[in-house]
Amino acid sequence: MVARISTAFRDVRALAAAAARSLAGAGRSAERTAEVTSFAALADRLSYLSAADLRRVRDAYRFADEAHLGQFRVSGEPYITHPIAVAGLCADWRLDAQAIMAALMHDSMEDCGITKAQLIERFGAPTADLVDGLTKLDKLQFSTREEGQAESFRKMLLAMARDVRVILIKLSDRLHNMRTMDAMAADKRARIARETLDIYAPIAHRLGLNQIYRELQELSFQLLRPWRHAALAKAVDKARGHRRDVVERIQREVEQTFAKHKQTVGVYGREKTLFSIYRKMRDKHLSFAQVSDIFGFRIVVENLSDCYLALGILHQLYKPMPGRFKDYIAIPKANGYQSLHTTLVSPLGTAIEFQIRTERMHAVAESGIAAHWMYKGKGDDNHGQEAQRLGAMWLQSLMDIQHDTDDSGEFLEHVRIDLFPDAVYVFTPMSKILALPRGATPVDFAYAIHSDVGDHCVACRINGEPVALRTELHSGDVVEIISTPNAKPNPAWLNFVRTGRARSRIRHYLKTMEQEESQELGVKMLAQALRAEGLTLPGDDAADAQAIWQQLIRWSGNRSRDELMTDIGLGRKIASIVAKRLAALLTERGDKPDAVTLTLGRFATDDSLPTQALVVIDGTEGATVQLGSCCRPIPGDAVVGHLGRGEGLVVHTTDCAVGKRLLERDADSFMQVDWSEQPSRSFETGVSVLVHSGKGVLAQVAQAVAAAEADITHIDMGEADASEQTTELKLIVAVRDRLHLADVMRKLRRAQPVQKVARIKP
Repeated sequence: MVARISTAFRDVRALAAAAARSLAGAGRSAERTAEVTSFAALADRLSYLSAADLRRVRDAYRFADEAHLGQFRVSGEPYITHPIAVAGLCADWRLDAQAIMAALMHDSMEDCGITKAQLIERFGAPTADLVDGLTKLDKLQFSTREEGQAESFRKMLLAMARDVRVILIKLSDRLHNMRTMDAMAADKRARIARETLDIYAPIAHRLGLNQIYRELQELSFQLLRPWRHAALAKAVDKARGHRRDVVERIQREVEQTFAKHKQTVGVYGREKTLFSIYRKMRDKHLSFAQVSDIFGFRIVVENLSDCYLALGILHQLYKPMPGRFKDYIAIPKANGYQSLHTTLVSPLGTAIEFQIRTERMHAVAESGIAAHWMYKGKGDDNHGQEAQRLGAMWLQSLMDIQHDTDDSGEFLEHVRIDLFPDAVYVFTPMSKILALPRGATPVDFAYAIHSDVGDHCVACRINGEPVALRTELHSGDVVEIISTPNAKPNPAWLNFVRTGRARSRIRHYLKTMEQEESQELGVKMLAQALRAEGLTLPGDDAADAQAIWQQLIRWSGNRSRDELMTDIGLGRKIASIVAKRLAALLTERGDKPDAVTLTLGRFATDDSLPTQALVVIDGTEGATVQLGSCCRPIPGDAVVGHLGRGEGLVVHTTDCAVGKRLLERDADSFMQVDWSEQPSRSFETGVSVLVHSGKGVLAQVAQAVAAAEADITHIDMGEADASEQTTELKLIVAVRDRLHLADVMRKLRRAQPVQKVARIKP
């Protein structure tokens, strides 16, 4: 009975499949006609390719057509129409045959199960690499969708750093998707539009692709803020009608003036995009009527010298506005943009911006690095190399960030930081120009020169004057970095650096230092815990010792010995437990506890604490050993160490209330610590000082501390009340040890306004 039912269901499915094939076949002939027509239109746009290249592109089209057979877009169109449209956009940039082929097949690996090996076999490795760089990592498992997106984006950017054509195809893909977003669900539209506005539009701007940059912004704005977009469009249409006469008059006067000076120029009107108007209104809190530079003009001349000649002619025609002239020809923008910008006062008193550039500059301004393919055959044989060179600085910074960043989400964060459209231009003492994002500091400047300069910088001079490292740089500043070989990055720098390169390098350095310090601490703790078992750590030379280490690593679940030691140092694994396992392995090998070692181990431990060993603190331990901010221990205090999970060792005084609570909850995580006889630095602790309110009190307190050769690192006066006769000052002072602190407190008690002095305890 079951077999008959199964057979019946198979028959029904077979009939349904046959009907579907029949319908698909009927519709397929119509689709085929549309697709052939579409490819014919694409072929017309590929007239710059040779006949052999055109045959390869047609072969790629047929391959993509077969791969996407039966697939449809959300709008109901055959899917192949999308790759054809993307290839058409790439053709407008006159990209080579490999790029056009990759554009046609860019979704074949992701959506159709085509492998990279198949593409290499049929179309060659360069084309296959382009397609692979455009393929998302959908087949891998990630804990969140955001993590998957970040890793896919990272893969694409690194492929772009190797071959800039990857991002040109990707931006064409994103542009066509944004143009055909109407059929998408509202939430998906908003998510894609936000991603486009935050990442893809800034990338287009960073690479000088201004035409696509503006359109991506406009489309994103229209999808994210449809009502505001419509209202602004209506206002601009109305303003265009009101100002038509003025614009026509200015254009006529400009053309007549250049004709009078016998200069051949192109005069073109231009209009701000709705998004740029909206952003200016939002950022500067302006009404639409207050945005004065909605309309402007672009002057295109024949050669470089004509740009400056045209500038002089315009300044004779209309009065320039002071401070509104920018020479991006002498100092190009980071993305290669070159033009002269000047703002003039029109006959009606309104501000009109003029941009003056050559035809070549105009092509680069609109199409950025893609313009170099457009100039193939016009005396520019190295168009591809020039395109790579133009984006080389930013692409190299991507590789540097990648080298210093393991986490894909962190990498994406650094790239976002680096996508600032505004820039400041500063000079080295040798007059080399560097472009940095607005708000950049001397630390960003130091890392832009070289990672070693950034790692070791200690001070800075701007225009010959010493300044703080967090000072914001401005265009035209001459920046000189002062460095010392022993200096190292400060974690506080992360609060003010603006470039992704600086941020990633600082984080990488701090993580590396933390790992090295944790590793050293872990080795020390394991050695001392093993000494309590009467044994010593096995060496590295003997084969049986290597085998024991491998067994211990497998038992712990770590990938390497260094990782195991780091986990012990960070408190992720308890040294005494690892030591017992290692002791068992050594005993199996035939090692026996040594009486002298056992005595040393017992001497180094305290029966009141069920912990492993003694750690000596001298102030050089770094981030893996921290002094508790609750009790602020100093040399001479009786102390214990709490090994927090993933926090390293936190040192508390034995009478610290916080430490006592932790001891009651988790005694196994405590261990013996002691101070070195010669600490390498001073240590901070808290002091409460009750003083009579009055003039000059703070100065007298500071003088007393200075007389004791101590430093005040922080003062908290609370909320002072003028009616009260006394005020409590809470000081954080840096002292060498308890004896030094006692001297500081004696000096404070002798000060005239001081009534009471006490050490702050939790």
